[in-house]
Amino acid sequence: MLSAAERAALLAIPQTHADLIRTYTFSEADLAVIRRHRGAANRLGFAVMLSYMRWPGVLLGANETPANAVLQTVAGQLNISLPWNAYAQRHETRREHLQELQRSFGFQTFTLRHYHQSLSYLEAEAAQTDKGIVLATALVAFLRNSAILLPSMPVLERICAQAITRANKRIYRAMTEGLTPRQRHGLDALLERRDSSSTSTLAWLRQSPSAPSAKHLLEHVERLRAIDALALPVGIEQRIHQNRLLKIAREGAQMTAQHLRDLQTLRRHATLVAIVLETRATLIDELVDWHDRMIGKVFNRAKHSHEERFQQSGKAINEKVRLYSRVGQALVDARRTGADPFAAIETVIPWVSFERSVAEAQSLAQPEAFDFLELVAEGYTQIRRYAPALLDTLELRAAPAARDLLEAVQTLKLMNAAGARKLPKDAPTAFVRRRWEGLVFTNDGLDRRSYELCALSELRNALRSGDVWVEGSRQFQRLRCVSDVCPEILSPKERRQDLSPAR
Repeated sequence: MLSAAERAALLAIPQTHADLIRTYTFSEADLAVIRRHRGAANRLGFAVMLSYMRWPGVLLGANETPANAVLQTVAGQLNISLPWNAYAQRHETRREHLQELQRSFGFQTFTLRHYHQSLSYLEAEAAQTDKGIVLATALVAFLRNSAILLPSMPVLERICAQAITRANKRIYRAMTEGLTPRQRHGLDALLERRDSSSTSTLAWLRQSPSAPSAKHLLEHVERLRAIDALALPVGIEQRIHQNRLLKIAREGAQMTAQHLRDLQTLRRHATLVAIVLETRATLIDELVDWHDRMIGKVFNRAKHSHEERFQQSGKAINEKVRLYSRVGQALVDARRTGADPFAAIETVIPWVSFERSVAEAQSLAQPEAFDFLELVAEGYTQIRRYAPALLDTLELRAAPAARDLLEAVQTLKLMNAAGARKLPKDAPTAFVRRRWEGLVFTNDGLDRRSYELCALSELRNALRSGDVWVEGSRQFQRLRCVSDVCPEILSPKERRQDLSPAR
């Protein structure tokens, strides 16, 4: 359970002067009991044994010499300067002092009763972690607080090991309780080879992610749907501490399908449940992350295309600017002199060429907003390949600030299910930012492509900010609200509302 260094650290005495003073300073009541003994050697020995029984909580052996720092700290409080070997020339004196210490300060020798008490106490700790040093530290603290003298190190380690064993069985039962025969059969089927493949279904579910693309994203959606088809009980991951759930999942991930099949039934099913839950959360996080990157890629491509087109038109735009500068100057001069403005233009450029130049300028002109969003629609086809499956698979929730966006997503899901192409007239539009308005709102109504791209883009931003979260996700889970932390500070009206997650 413990390494040599951990064993030494567990029962080590304080090292710093401040810790020594804090740990081995006697109270007036302590000093009154110590001073009842005759002889400086007896008082020193009695006080040193009291210090060791409190910290580290052990009996000082007959042939053991206390650490020099402890001896100096104790002797300094008693104003005694004697060597340790002056104490307890008679073994009877030492035994009498030990009995008196137990009577006066309530120290108890570790027995079988204390063994069971320690085991019961440590089971609750073992339900949260199976790290030996953490459990051993908690056990030592429990025994010290209970004024029970520490047993030998092998006994401490045995208690920790047995507590972990009991906690594991309890965890396995909690994770498999309520599983139907169909669900158990589905878990065992994960260890079988997948159709036309040499790998198991479990290995396929846990395949490492590839580069983000619509194809790979759809493959992940298929994996997530396969997990959801197991229909594990809702909230099963909340039955045990998350540290233990993650530990079991990691241990199971290191085993082959053959090793998992060889496990005892209860442990095998519990391990498979942990792996499935962990895999599901990972898949959801990767799906959301890939959607984020896919939207970012479409926007970056549109932005670069916008810049390239502007640069390619730079020479023609410069020529038009120079031309219209001369035309404008000719018109200014004509107005000042009262000359014919049309004749003034023809002194710069023939009228036919001027008309052709105006048409060319109109083709070079960018939209008034001079925004690259008009080019985002070029990536709609790629986004459309995976968006319906993604929205249909993820279980989205939203804070009040993003309710309109969630309603828009729900509208898109209903349209995808029905195969509709035209948006309903009452489709939510409150989430549409001013930058998108010119694209979404047209003379013919709402533009489907721009509306869907706007909704998916805003969904990406809302997931980043926490206004929208995904059930079952780790990275994009619901943030803790003010009402979760301190509900009494909210008014009754605020308590009835689902507050936006605290940033």
